[in-house]
Amino acid sequence: MSDDEHQGEPAADTPTPRMLAWSRNSALYRLSRRMMTERELSDAIARKAKQKFEDISEVQVKALSAAAVEFGRSMLALDDTAYAEVRARSSARGGKSKRAIGRKLIEKGVDREIVQQALEYTDDFLSALVFARKRAFGPYRRPDVEVDDKRQAKEFSAFARNGFGFEIGRRVMAMDRDEAEEMLADRPFI
Repeated sequence: MSDDEHQGEPAADTPTPRMLAWSRNSALYRLSRRMMTERELSDAIARKAKQKFEDISEVQVKALSAAAVEFGRSMLALDDTAYAEVRARSSARGGKSKRAIGRKLIEKGVDREIVQQALEYTDDFLSALVFARKRAFGPYRRPDVEVDDKRQAKEFSAFARNGFGFEIGRRVMAMDRDEAEEMLADRPFI
């Protein structure tokens, strides 16, 4: 092929206009369906680009991912800080500990500093009460269930596996049902 024939084709390192249009459309579709972190969107676009386009180079894949992330930011649909805050509040209301929430956000590619800011206003004790209510532990235990050492150890273990410290588990287990309900009613989640 001569140099004149080569000019019509883009270099192997730059994505074609069709690829870039697909990248924007795919990002728009994904972001319209649910909130995502920058890394989640980038990984999804990269994975799909490799499936969709034959003989795509790694440089082109990275360029498409970067273009999708930039498009998401420009549309104000991609914001890791907002994502972390929403997920932290939602997870805390669902009975997750700060430790579990932070681990999940970091897994999804959110910067550690952003995670710390998002977790600043969550309350592990309130989350532990919600967790106890969901699992029927401590103050929410059915009256017909007998409390023995084995049962108590099982409940403390569940608190620990879900990222709650022993002291928080002990405080929750020592409460009665009315006191627990009052605490949840008085201090709504942020």
